[in-house]
Amino acid sequence: MPRRPFRLNVGFIVNQPVGYNRNFDFEFPEIRIDNDLFLTGFTGTANIGRTPQGLLVQADFEATTQLECVRCLNDYQHQLHWTMTELYAFNQKSVTESELILPEDAHIDLETLVREYCLLEVPISPVCKPDCKGLCTVCGNDLNEKDCGHRPEVGESPFSTLKELLDN
Repeated sequence: MPRRPFRLNVGFIVNQPVGYNRNFDFEFPEIRIDNDLFLTGFTGTANIGRTPQGLLVQADFEATTQLECVRCLNDYQHQLHWTMTELYAFNQKSVTESELILPEDAHIDLETLVREYCLLEVPISPVCKPDCKGLCTVCGNDLNEKDCGHRPEVGESPFSTLKELLDN
């Protein structure tokens, strides 16, 4: 695996006419981006096109990462899919709010962008499956594996006071 797999030499695109574009394909069985993001089955394509203002990067990626379910606390594989569109401007006059400028050596590194867009796709409260039952509040057993028999007592709900108001 290359040391910097997302670093691309795009100098040849700079000298092409406006409208020229080229696809860069990515496929990694597993890849670590920075120290906090480990992905498996990473695939995608980045299309880099020449515009009057700079190089337009349009990319579509997907990968799988391991997350911990907030209900049952079990690890599970979560599929991620994200797209990104960014402009590497030729000069300061054409810079967008992402403030990306094409380096003088015409090598761009998409790693930071890939990481940021990927992390935006990770759910804040990941759930392994929509019908996950979570953990028993009394004994801590995983209710997806077996029913421990514990039931919440009437009045234990934080909304029980509201029910009393409705009864009146």
